[in-house]
Amino acid sequence: MTTPQDLFLVSLDVPGEHPVEQGDLSLALAGAELVDLLGARALTLAGERIVPGPELTTGDRMLDEAGAALVRQEPYETVEDWLWRRGRGLAAAYRDALESAGQLTGKRRHWLARRPAGGAPADTLARQQAADRWWSREPVLAGLAGTLGIEDDHPAEAPTDEAVLTVLAAVGDAVNELEGVRTRRRIENAAFDNIWRAP
Repeated sequence: MTTPQDLFLVSLDVPGEHPVEQGDLSLALAGAELVDLLGARALTLAGERIVPGPELTTGDRMLDEAGAALVRQEPYETVEDWLWRRGRGLAAAYRDALESAGQLTGKRRHWLARRPAGGAPADTLARQQAADRWWSREPVLAGLAGTLGIEDDHPAEAPTDEAVLTVLAAVGDAVNELEGVRTRRRIENAAFDNIWRAP
C-alpha cells in the first residue's frame, strides 16, 4: 500500500477529537503522494519547487496519475501550489479507488489507536497494514496524520529527510490556511445572521 492509501485508512479508523475535514485530508493526501514520489525518485525538491524526474510506473494507479500531473516546465511548481492543485477532490478520488479495490468493505472499527496485545483483525489486509504502520509510529505517516489532528500518546520521531520535512511543513501550512478560511466564513455567516435577526 502507498502512503496516501494508508493515510486515508488511518483517517477513517483512528478516533480523534474531531472528524477529519475532507479538504484537510485532500491536502494531506497530495502531500503523501509527493513523499512517495520522492521515495521512488520520480522527483526532487529544489528549495520548495518540485523538479520532476523521469516518468515512472509505480504500480499504483493514483500514484502514477500524480506523477503524470507534475508540472514539467520551469520554473516548476511549488509544493504549496501542488497541494492546492492536486488536492482538489483528492479524498473522494482515494475513497473511490479504495472502494473499487474492495478495501473499504466491512464495518469501520476504531482499532488502530489502542491495539490489544493479541492484535485485532482488520476488515481488510490493507487496513491491517495501515494499522501496523500507524502502530509502529512510522514518521511520515504519523507526521501527516498529525496535521489532521490524528495523534496518540506516543509521539513519533520526525523524519530525517529534508525534502520530506519540507513537504510536511507545507501540508501543515496549507491545512492551517484552510482552517483560517473556514473560520472567517463562520464568522461572516454568524454576522450576517445577526443582522437579519436584529429588530
